[in-house]
Amino acid sequence: MSGHGKKAAPKTKSAISKSARAGITFPVGRIHRLLRKGNYALRVGTGASVYLAAILDYLCAEVLELAGNASRDNKKLRIAPRHILLAVRNDEELNKLLAEVTISEGGVMPNIHATLLP
Repeated sequence: MSGHGKKAAPKTKSAISKSARAGITFPVGRIHRLLRKGNYALRVGTGASVYLAAILDYLCAEVLELAGNASRDNKKLRIAPRHILLAVRNDEELNKLLAEVTISEGGVMPNIHATLLP
């Protein structure tokens, strides 16, 4: 009578998010939904949302690292909008990317024109 009787119940797989599979912090599923609902294109591939989430993750990490360094230079423990502005404007590539962006409460870069100096 082999093969008859109760079979072992198959183990249920726990749900793994797309972000966990890709190893990134930003929500891949939400970005995919927003790309579909945003009427950017008729069809959106699955890799597009993973790629966009990875780009956002990288940019966020880069800005936070530079802003953390700027806050440490000013002997502060918290990152303020001023530190984000200093980080972005002192980095050549981020400054080019965010050239037309105004950071609220960020202030301006410290600069004294050479002709005004004695």
